[in-house]
Amino acid sequence: MSTEEKSAAPRSLAEALRVRDDVSLAALLRSRPDLVTPVPTDLTQLATRAGTRASVVRALERLDRFALQTAEALAVAADPAPYEELLRLMAGDEGDPAVTAALPRSVALLREQALVWGADDRLRLVRTARELLAPSPQHPSPTGLGPTVREATAGMSPGRIQEILTAAGLASTHDSVSAVAALGELFTDRERMAELLAALPGESREVLERLLWGPPYGQVTHDPAAHLRALLDRGLLLPTAPGTVVLPREVALHLRAGRAHRTPEPVPPPVEAAATHRPQVVDATAAGQALAALATVDELLKEWDEGGPAVLRAGGLSVRDLKRTAVALDVPEPVAAFWVELAYAAGLIASDGEADERYAATPAYDEWRELPPAERWALLAESWLTATRTPGVVGGRDAKDRTLSALGPNLDRSAAPEVRHRVLALLAGLPEGASPDEESVLARLRWERPLRGPQQRDDDLRGRLARWTLSEAELLGVTGRGALAAPGRALIGAPEPAHHPAAEPESEGPGDKLPVRHHRTAPVPAPANPAEQAAATAAAARLLAPLLPEPLDHVLLQADLTAVAPGPLERELADVLGVLADVESKGGATVYRFTPGSVRRALDAGQSAADLHAFLARHSRTPVPQPLTYLIDDVARRHGRLRVGAASAYVRCDDDATLDEILADKRAAGLGLRRLAPTVLAAQADPSALLEGLRSMGFAPAAESAAGDVLIARADAHRTPPRTAPQPVPDGPPVPDDTLLTAAVRAIRAGDLASTAPRKPGAGEGAGGGPAAGGELPRTSAAETLATVQAAVLTGEALWIGYVNAEGAASQRVIAPIRVEGGFVTAYDHTADEVRTYPLHRITGVAELADDAP
Repeated sequence: MSTEEKSAAPRSLAEALRVRDDVSLAALLRSRPDLVTPVPTDLTQLATRAGTRASVVRALERLDRFALQTAEALAVAADPAPYEELLRLMAGDEGDPAVTAALPRSVALLREQALVWGADDRLRLVRTARELLAPSPQHPSPTGLGPTVREATAGMSPGRIQEILTAAGLASTHDSVSAVAALGELFTDRERMAELLAALPGESREVLERLLWGPPYGQVTHDPAAHLRALLDRGLLLPTAPGTVVLPREVALHLRAGRAHRTPEPVPPPVEAAATHRPQVVDATAAGQALAALATVDELLKEWDEGGPAVLRAGGLSVRDLKRTAVALDVPEPVAAFWVELAYAAGLIASDGEADERYAATPAYDEWRELPPAERWALLAESWLTATRTPGVVGGRDAKDRTLSALGPNLDRSAAPEVRHRVLALLAGLPEGASPDEESVLARLRWERPLRGPQQRDDDLRGRLARWTLSEAELLGVTGRGALAAPGRALIGAPEPAHHPAAEPESEGPGDKLPVRHHRTAPVPAPANPAEQAAATAAAARLLAPLLPEPLDHVLLQADLTAVAPGPLERELADVLGVLADVESKGGATVYRFTPGSVRRALDAGQSAADLHAFLARHSRTPVPQPLTYLIDDVARRHGRLRVGAASAYVRCDDDATLDEILADKRAAGLGLRRLAPTVLAAQADPSALLEGLRSMGFAPAAESAAGDVLIARADAHRTPPRTAPQPVPDGPPVPDDTLLTAAVRAIRAGDLASTAPRKPGAGEGAGGGPAAGGELPRTSAAETLATVQAAVLTGEALWIGYVNAEGAASQRVIAPIRVEGGFVTAYDHTADEVRTYPLHRITGVAELADDAP
């Protein structure tokens, strides 16, 4: 390297950032958004923030496996290290062609992330990253390498070092430094090391093999065996503490053929297809699942329409209430937790905030029900994709060993949206109609975000999130038969696939696989802002709409008091039928059963017998069976003969014989009834308990208001106040948009210009002609400031000023004054790249820029 090139080489990360262009700086801020909050004042502050421990740890955790392996190799290389040394550590002596081809991309990624700086002949890992990744007894290196010979012999006596030189066949030296250097040269010389190892007994070589890939530390007794003594005498094992020895890094690298890692992974593992189906079958299956999802959420909300389960004191559903919900929905408890959390994430349910706090439907539920089915599904799918609440952890334990309950606190996992999107994007990269092999998806995710440390390996949250994503996507209809459906592709912003031939045979199981063409596709980026996600959601709804069947306006009534709905029903028909009958079975066709209780429920809701007869005749494709007509008339004839109101509660009836029958019934003993008048009974029970008690005795009472009118029970009687859907908990600072990035880069550039521009000596500055000591703002008197600014207006020169705004924040700026009047200076501000006006009394001082200033 020439003298000019050496002087031009960056001497710090700040200098390396200074020579980057705006596009490169914007890429750094986009990939590490924590660096832009708040916006750094200049590039020196940006470099300092990029080297903090928290920021470096976050950046390392977001590297793929090969980029992380590259950083780990740099941590055990010389500092600085030439690219050739890094290549040998990664590709080995034989030069793995895959590693050789992938390494430039990895180094470029580390440079872009500001984890590595310097030219190829002087690569430097930032100091904090080296401290995190370099080997130490407390924190072993992921490479399994130990300390260098120089580090391991730091506390060894000079006499012992000379003994090792002699045993290794080297000449003695006059000092320990040269002795250690000679030993290091021996261990890095392939031919001489081969001769040294060949002279060892086989047991000694076995010991080296056991320590080769780490951990490099071993235990020895105070009187080691002969084969261990041979290693210690030659420095192939070096003592680090009483009874502890270590394999020096140079020896390990020779035995490893120069490789820092046992298995470099330059290429991401492919996502394999487990089975392939016709795309039409995938889309149809997903559409069926989408309909089932809408029906399930609707059923859940109807269960909670009049007030759902109570809210626990700590928040969330009790285990008992979750079980009841699972029974009502006819699903396992984990699936019930998923539907409950999905409705909550979509803003359809919330707590009512009353003294006796309960969960209930929100006003948004009524608006949601009015939407077309495809749009209703799209809202649920978008809420699921972007939510950080994770129903899969329900039933687990938090950090304080408390059970995690559905709808409760501590269910947010900030990585969930990113993992969901990434899993669906990997599915989008498979051939159309292909369902993935789950293990290959998990292997790909582990490569993209490798786990660091045994504790993280034990708690593979990303792996669990991926498994939950695959199962939840199938429940929701984003996938069909495991393959990503067309609406699911649109939901994540993936391009629509090419038309798949309908004649392609279908695979019905993993054992009947079709040949799958594995092809590499460009990664699907997550939508950058809510507007992009809204557009993707609208596209998903548009693709789903033609796949859904048209709602039916009829049912098939049968003589066994059942009605069969051969498909999805119109909303009004489904609402009335859901009150008039009980759902007996679900599936492609829903079976409803009419019972005295269900008919009474419809009468309680304000319907008359004539209304029910007309409704059934209007919506049945078959004649109304006579048993159903009799059932409705019989229940209607007895409905309302008894009236229940609040006294505590009372019963009144025009037929005193009916009241006599009630009083004589032993089942009424618990109600505390007594006669107040021939047609009135008083009760100690509340009205609702009295209603249920009389109905269990075979009567059909109706509730009445204080005015004596029959109360009509509406299904939508209880709603929470307006509630907003829960906001996702972000995984660190949000990724800045292009507008913010452009403004941030411009502000950093301008601040850097102000802080680094050479300035002429002035008042308040150091004798050396630079700014005041410690980078303080220039200080000049008001008269000097005014005179200097007025002179700059005449000459057109730029000035360096210190400025304090109205909030008291101080900054340095480079301005070109245009005019001065009324106590204000109007100037072109190089810092903001625009013309601004500044009050003169807020300028702390001013200095002229040196003649060689840029």
